[in-house]
Amino acid sequence: MPRIDALETGSSTQRNGLNHQAIEDYLKTIYSLAETETPVNTSRIAEARQVKPGSVTSMLQRLAKLNLVHYEKHYGVTLTDAGEKIALEVIRRHRLLELFLIEALGFSWDEVHEQADVLEHVISEKLEERIADVLGHPAFDPHGDPIPDKDGAMLTIPSQSLTALAVGETAQVARITDDANSEMLRYLGSLGLIPGSTVTILTVAPFEGPLTINIEGQEKIVGYAVAKAVLVTPA
Repeated sequence: MPRIDALETGSSTQRNGLNHQAIEDYLKTIYSLAETETPVNTSRIAEARQVKPGSVTSMLQRLAKLNLVHYEKHYGVTLTDAGEKIALEVIRRHRLLELFLIEALGFSWDEVHEQADVLEHVISEKLEERIADVLGHPAFDPHGDPIPDKDGAMLTIPSQSLTALAVGETAQVARITDDANSEMLRYLGSLGLIPGSTVTILTVAPFEGPLTINIEGQEKIVGYAVAKAVLVTPA
């Protein structure tokens, strides 16, 4: 996978004029948002990055000059092949690091996102592959997100939100969509709503009210907004 330093397009002045971490962060954000909507509009990026829309527009224009995105005002942005490859490389590093921090260093699943956000920009490709070797080349991170392989290929597991299940349906927790929300992760962990657990819908309150569920034999109540962040597959 290409590193930003090795990009063939754009002059060295352009590459050096942008902070590499900022480039990687934006490409990763665009890739993640494009999973649910493409092209991705600037307001969604601004919300995700917690910056002003004007700052997003400025960055997208510069990324377009580097041939990392296709950007049109009032239309949105998509990644070029080069931009997508870099995004997948960053995502691979991030998710491997999350799992490594838990498996090797004893971090909890609500702590690792912030740490991985920093480390993903500084580890070498050699260290990245050594981590993958030690972990046995895992397919998923601690939050159930698929980990791209060395070539950028990534498993796609069809899933739906817990809120989409009908009363009486049983499913297995596959993925938590907001792995940056440490408070929510701690709450889900306390309920036992973690990847691999089995859940059955007992009751659903109307108008996006709470769900009463059975998790591994225990009855729990979970709010609609939290349940929406839990993706499940058929048990």
